[in-house]
Amino acid sequence: MPGDLNRPATTLRPGTDADAHAYIRLIGDAWAEFPGIIFDVAAELPELHALASYFQRLEGALWLAEDARGQAVGMVATRPLREDGAWEIGRMYVARSARGTGLAQTLLRTAEAHARAAGAARMVLWTDTRFEAAHAFYEKAGYVRQGAIRILDDLSKSLEFRYTKPSRGLVVEMLDAAAAASAERRLAEILVACVAAGASVSYLHPLSREKSRGFWKRVSTDVAQGHRVLLAAWADGALAGTVQLDLGTPENQPHRAEVAKLLVDPAFRRRGVGEALMRRAEQAALRLGRSLLTLDTRADDLAEPLYRRLGWQEGGRIPGYALDETGQARDTLFFYRTPG
Repeated sequence: MPGDLNRPATTLRPGTDADAHAYIRLIGDAWAEFPGIIFDVAAELPELHALASYFQRLEGALWLAEDARGQAVGMVATRPLREDGAWEIGRMYVARSARGTGLAQTLLRTAEAHARAAGAARMVLWTDTRFEAAHAFYEKAGYVRQGAIRILDDLSKSLEFRYTKPSRGLVVEMLDAAAAASAERRLAEILVACVAAGASVSYLHPLSREKSRGFWKRVSTDVAQGHRVLLAAWADGALAGTVQLDLGTPENQPHRAEVAKLLVDPAFRRRGVGEALMRRAEQAALRLGRSLLTLDTRADDLAEPLYRRLGWQEGGRIPGYALDETGQARDTLFFYRTPG
């Protein structure tokens, strides 16, 4: 596995019941980083003594990562939930010495690939509300928060967030306020990448991550207030694109919505992501009673042919409407469409 040349190489293998001491140490060390978390194997985690058998009974799988000295430095497991084709990621821990090496990504990708090969349509995981670094990691991997916080009747009085994402194919979903807030990191990356690739989305290259994240925080607030619909697209488990419906139209235009910020990560272009997002935006508009959609884009922008192919009608052109990163004034086109 790639990493620091001065760091021992890491290998990944199926976990066994004989690795119980390694599981207990990895989990115990991780929990010890947070005051108030009680780690009592006998009382609450007896399955750690035979964890491979535990996941085998659940028709799941377990992996252990070891460094060149044979020291356990990470673990992860997955199992089917038998609801909506979902598989759960669990027991995901990385030793402090191995963090920042890419091991966590390798562990997660390994578990996800196993689940996907077994037919998983969706991935699910639960993470303690105190594990903020874990939240950031899962969010960058395309997971979003879903549902209410889970209250555990354990010694630590734990509260947990539920994270989820589609695991295969091209899937577009509407994000609620919690999901929108948890998607901010990944959507900020997509916006930065699109601006760098020349997309016409109101910002100029170079766009800082801080400014991009600030934009998405405002979007999350609008979603929470019901002023905006946020759609996200996943391609084989990767959050690859997004589009919005701005519902904040004037009082005399309650039938209209504006399509905004169609963004597809450049790494996922030419895979139908943009078209899927636009079609779902139309469906969402119809459900909300919006019978007229409008949008604007820079003339000759990459998205212009898509809009025309999907039946959007050009309503006009304003010369020199916006500047590009070179300071040149560029024309903007205005389009409209009746959804359905």
